[in-house]
Amino acid sequence: MSRRTATAGNGGNGAGEGRATRDLILDAAEQHFAARGFAGVSLRAIATDAGLKNPASLYTHFRNKRALYESVLARGLDPISRVIALSGRGGQAPSLFLDRVFDCLIAHPHLPRLIQRAALDDGAHLRTALTAQLRPLYGTGMRVLAGTTRGWPRADLPHVAAGLYQLIFGYFANATLLAAVAHGDPLSPAALARQRRFLKRAVAQLLGANGAGKRGANDLTADAAAAQGAADIRTRARE
Repeated sequence: MSRRTATAGNGGNGAGEGRATRDLILDAAEQHFAARGFAGVSLRAIATDAGLKNPASLYTHFRNKRALYESVLARGLDPISRVIALSGRGGQAPSLFLDRVFDCLIAHPHLPRLIQRAALDDGAHLRTALTAQLRPLYGTGMRVLAGTTRGWPRADLPHVAAGLYQLIFGYFANATLLAAVAHGDPLSPAALARQRRFLKRAVAQLLGANGAGKRGANDLTADAAAAQGAADIRTRARE
């Protein structure tokens, strides 16, 4: 019996099991919603993939599909919102900010594709739910940008924000396409370590930081450490 089935099989009896079952449901839902959109997913399929022996026990944790969808969004976006808010208080280096956001996306790699799909082909009520989650994050991010960017007129900051979003989230949202084109796994620990390094250099240049194009002598060691860190994050996210 798989760990997922063993953990979720009783449908969430007990406080510890309930928390574990909820997370398993959210994991399965994130993947299904990202792959097929809201309308293309059934709660039965999510329950089955989460390892629930009794699919109806899903309603113990979520009253309906929209509540589950919104919980998936909140679980992925709330930590990123906290990172951005912390950055806005000052004292956090951009590289540390990027590390924390990148770690959030490693833990929830399907979230960017879910957002992309919702913006394109899901119903207006879901876009409203998504907007409610993203608008505060966007507002905080814009305030942070206004205080940290150099050389960009204020009128251009929305475009800077859009560029940053694509740099950070776009890699994960297009992972399937990248895998097909580049014939490799863009979410492997080694690939994620390279993307993390690229992201820091690209954002540093975009925001006008000095020395953005320079590489230190210890970059290969840093890449190896980052790759191991990415593997550890993905392992913890599955536990």
